[in-house]
Amino acid sequence: MPEPTPSRPAIRDFWHDLPRDGRLLLSTVAVDALGSGLVVPFGVVYLHEVRDIALETVGVVLAVPAMVALLLLGPVGSLIDRLGPRRVQLVALAVQIVGSALLGFVHTPAQAAVAMGLIGVGHAAFWPASQSLVAVVVPSAIRQRYYGVNFTLLNLGIGVGGLISGLLVSASHPWTFTTIYLVDAATFLAPIAVLAGPLRHVGNATNHEPHPDAHPTSYGPVLRDPVFRSVLLVTFFSAFVGYAQFEAGWTAYARTVAEASTRLIGFAFAVNTGTIVLLQLVVIQRLEGHRRTRVLMLMSGVWAGSWVLMGLSGLVPGSVAGSVLLLSSIGVFALGETLLSPVAPAVVNDLAPDHLRGRYNAVSSGVFQLAAIAGPVVAGLLLGRRLPAVFVGVLLAGCLAMVVLLRRVERVIPAAANGLRGREDHPAGQEARFSRT
Repeated sequence: MPEPTPSRPAIRDFWHDLPRDGRLLLSTVAVDALGSGLVVPFGVVYLHEVRDIALETVGVVLAVPAMVALLLLGPVGSLIDRLGPRRVQLVALAVQIVGSALLGFVHTPAQAAVAMGLIGVGHAAFWPASQSLVAVVVPSAIRQRYYGVNFTLLNLGIGVGGLISGLLVSASHPWTFTTIYLVDAATFLAPIAVLAGPLRHVGNATNHEPHPDAHPTSYGPVLRDPVFRSVLLVTFFSAFVGYAQFEAGWTAYARTVAEASTRLIGFAFAVNTGTIVLLQLVVIQRLEGHRRTRVLMLMSGVWAGSWVLMGLSGLVPGSVAGSVLLLSSIGVFALGETLLSPVAPAVVNDLAPDHLRGRYNAVSSGVFQLAAIAGPVVAGLLLGRRLPAVFVGVLLAGCLAMVVLLRRVERVIPAAANGLRGREDHPAGQEARFSRT
């Protein structure tokens, strides 16, 4: 095997360069993700078919975590910068245990909304805290690869969990759903043990020199960054046509339009995660040295293809051809995920100065949550009113919007944040970045 070039470093070199604390962060990812894999494919099925909640209402309930997270992200970002990401992440994990356990026993929309609200509190704190903790522990030069490896392990756990739950759960046996939600709650104990034990010395408080923009709660410097504002628009559309639909819209379409079985849905999620596990490490090495904006444009096209395949499955509902199209759509979607997962968080954290990192990640997560609110609601309304073609058209329009926005971002983003390390930033990009409007 030829020696890896500097632009395509081998994964073994990444593991050698990764600090011990970074390895510890990775150690519990698959266990934590196993619980998510048990429940993510079946949120719509559980609430709609097992608990008899109307599909339109299910769309709103599934958006509750994003709504709660959106309300809390402002103070959460400030707390991360003041107290450190580790402490905030510990609280987030504890709250998610409670929310996930309660969700297994709900019977009404109000009860489901309360459980989802607690999960939303956990989401609000967990994601910006975890991204900020990675930035504390992992050097910038290998951060993109870290996010890719993390995503591989995440999907390995989700894939195994989805395969297990797809074989075990049944809409005619509600106790099977209660069981998987309780197991999901238990899996959060693994990262709590690592953060409270061997990683208790990192990410406890920010240690920065005084800075003119270092007000403990102000988001002004973050929101005045014009490059970051453009990135946020891309984040919104990538979340709206991506994960928001992956967890709600795709499942609802597969079940109500393509007439897929619960077993097929569970297997489809396993196909998705299996594709990621097989391809992500290969993709990571080929992303080095390429413009991140171009990678995201490619992702937009891949996801458009995925939604076309899903749409075609609705033309042959309940058939073998429909099943093949659904499985193909979720596999193609996974290819797009391998392009997004290493790049998106790396862009945000390469743009963020250390003293504002928690707030940059909080704002990015907030925009993601906005899309996570809109996605299930739009899917529930359009599919609940039997408008599947309109639903697919909305997703394709979102993919096109991403490409247009990314062309704009590419003109102003600093070279290092765009994955071109060792090159000087374009003067126009620098001027646009640091001008204050």
